[in-house]
Amino acid sequence: MKNFNIPDFYKSRVISKVKEIRKINDPRKKDFNPTILDFGPIRFHIARHFGFCYGVENAIEISYKAIEENPDKKIFLLSQMIHNPDVNNDLLNRGVKFLMDTSGNQIIPFTELTSSDIVIIPAFGTTLKIEAELNKIGIEVRKYDTTCPFVERVWKKSEKLGEDNYTIIIHGKFNHEETRATFSRSEQNAPSIIVKDITESRVLGDYILGNITKEEFNIIFKGKYSENFDPGIHLERVGVINQTTMLATETEEIADFFKNVMSHKFGSVDLTKHFADTRDTLCYATNENQEATLGMLKNKADLAIVVGGYNSSNTSHIVELCEQKLPTYFISSEREIISKNEIKHFDFLHQKHLHTMDFLPSSKTIDIILTSGASCPDSIVDEVLQKIISFFPESKNIDSVIDALK
Repeated sequence: MKNFNIPDFYKSRVISKVKEIRKINDPRKKDFNPTILDFGPIRFHIARHFGFCYGVENAIEISYKAIEENPDKKIFLLSQMIHNPDVNNDLLNRGVKFLMDTSGNQIIPFTELTSSDIVIIPAFGTTLKIEAELNKIGIEVRKYDTTCPFVERVWKKSEKLGEDNYTIIIHGKFNHEETRATFSRSEQNAPSIIVKDITESRVLGDYILGNITKEEFNIIFKGKYSENFDPGIHLERVGVINQTTMLATETEEIADFFKNVMSHKFGSVDLTKHFADTRDTLCYATNENQEATLGMLKNKADLAIVVGGYNSSNTSHIVELCEQKLPTYFISSEREIISKNEIKHFDFLHQKHLHTMDFLPSSKTIDIILTSGASCPDSIVDEVLQKIISFFPESKNIDSVIDALK
């Protein structure tokens, strides 16, 4: 795996050491059990995999390289480079400006750009339409394109599905930057439709099996399918691809569901004529982080703290997994931990901020699951850990706890 040049302030004193020890002890990444950091009154269960992934580190390296190489030019980010407020704010503080928000709404009109300006494409990629607009201005789109290679792999899969005359079902969030970018390419290759989750997939399955009308289909999926999409014609051969940050188990469930639907309608003898196996579009980092979360949840703990941007899809799915087992607090940084008794956190399901008192139990030893999303710097997780330790002056020394792992 390539080593990226990312700023030192994104690294950490504790978490980076934990990751290095795990890398040495488990080089093939087969052990999904957490690392236990025992400070006495507090025990942290640290996920085997979390934090910056390949695509995020690649995007950070390219973005800071763009700043370093162009001190006298105007530099723009097409939209948020990754879904982490601290990373994006640091780039803004260095003079980079956003052209669009995460929903694709224009902040700075493209008409204000010139061919000498620098535009950084975010890790999610962008649509073909936006690429064409930037090329028309004369901007070198590819020079600072940070699109994640695993997102591009999904695009290539959609191209192959189109060549084989399959309709493309995209498991993703319709307004997410990555899904918009993927859809813009898939619809060039084949008829395409977006499903948010297994619930929408079942509705689409009902249409395929003749249980709902075309009129009902058009109402439910309005705006979520490609131009000239005809469900009466285009749902006889299908393949599933995904927004890489979705819940991996749900993408697999959706793929299995459509496989069963096509088998039920057309029979199992020539199933490959109606369903394409596309499991290899799952992102390795998303999969590993979710597997590591499930590994942590096998251990008994009092609560979970998940750190990341509130608009981060992959982080929200880690929160979702934790919430099924124990009290979970989704925070963006240590600043959300007000005191030993008070925490501010985010309810992703209902999209609102919450304020909880007495979030730490009054037991002799408190077990805390600690992890983060793929766009969260280790340094921020480190700050969360050290903030909580500071509430317990009798805690063991950090270096002695780390040394005990070796």
